[in-house]
Amino acid sequence: MIWFVLGLLLLIVLITVLVLRGENLAHLDRDNTPKQDYTPSPGHRQVLETIRDMSRSARGLKGRARLMALRKHMDSLSEGREFVSEFRPAGANAPKGEWVLAPGVNTRRRLLYIHGGAWVAGSPRSHRTITDRLSKVADAAVFAVDYRLLPEHRYREGLRDCLEAYQWMLEHGPDGPESAEFVVVAGDSAGGSHTLVLIAWIRDQGLRQADAAIALSPSTDLTLTAPSNRLNIKTDPLLGPTFGSLMRVPLPVLWWLSFFGMRLSPSSPLASPLRGRLDNLPPTLIHASDSEMLLDNARRYANKAQDAGSPVELKTWPGMVHVWHIFPDLLPEAEEAFDDIGEFLARVEKG
Repeated sequence: MIWFVLGLLLLIVLITVLVLRGENLAHLDRDNTPKQDYTPSPGHRQVLETIRDMSRSARGLKGRARLMALRKHMDSLSEGREFVSEFRPAGANAPKGEWVLAPGVNTRRRLLYIHGGAWVAGSPRSHRTITDRLSKVADAAVFAVDYRLLPEHRYREGLRDCLEAYQWMLEHGPDGPESAEFVVVAGDSAGGSHTLVLIAWIRDQGLRQADAAIALSPSTDLTLTAPSNRLNIKTDPLLGPTFGSLMRVPLPVLWWLSFFGMRLSPSSPLASPLRGRLDNLPPTLIHASDSEMLLDNARRYANKAQDAGSPVELKTWPGMVHVWHIFPDLLPEAEEAFDDIGEFLARVEKG
């Protein structure tokens, strides 16, 4: 009996290390970014207060009540903001989502946007400040997909919604069937991870590849082994209070929790695009803050993709909150980030 128990424990350890954790990627922790001496703009204080409001909205609540409060607060981020774009329902036979159309955009230029929210929250509405700006700087019709979320649905179902939305968007614009001439996939945080999963899936399926991809503060690796996942807890005002306590839990336990919660190994390329093949990908721009927990997730992805010959760029901003792009009316740094996205897409088109 004791030998059976010991054998079972050994099997669990092997599965944990070889399957759930995957390869040790510490060799990708190269930092070639010049250090910047920079003080965030005054609007950063107001952003921090908004983040504190989010925490207060769920204080004292547990379980589903806490989740619903978080979702409601995220959707409220678009209330009272000024937009230049029209927000149009996708239509009866379209994937769930909305079109975002800045004045005069070329509707044959299309951008699929995948919102963040840790795969449990967020919506096209919550991220309108981002999709509004992206439609303008990309001169494109933005389709913000409303993919299925955890825990009501399986992780793979939400990912499948994004894949199907991409295929549909290639042949459908806001005014009906019309093939696309220029296509971009973009997303933030969890949606940034889906973005990176998607461009690899498109490559593997031999489909018409996106002309460019954009990932804002992406989660690229659910094994949580990158140094900044722990080192930047205190400097990340959004993710630190929410996920910092999780970092006190032993990683093997977190890997198993992730496996049971998502029904997928945290080292699977479907959950952790960093863990997949990164060759032959389209031009990709990644933004991250040097103070956020996901900094090294972005850095490792960019380094591995560049080593594989893919044209991936990483640009970091000092002292910004996670996905600061959602506050363009408060942060000049957010407008700078959108300007950088516009310049990136212009370079892609010039070849």
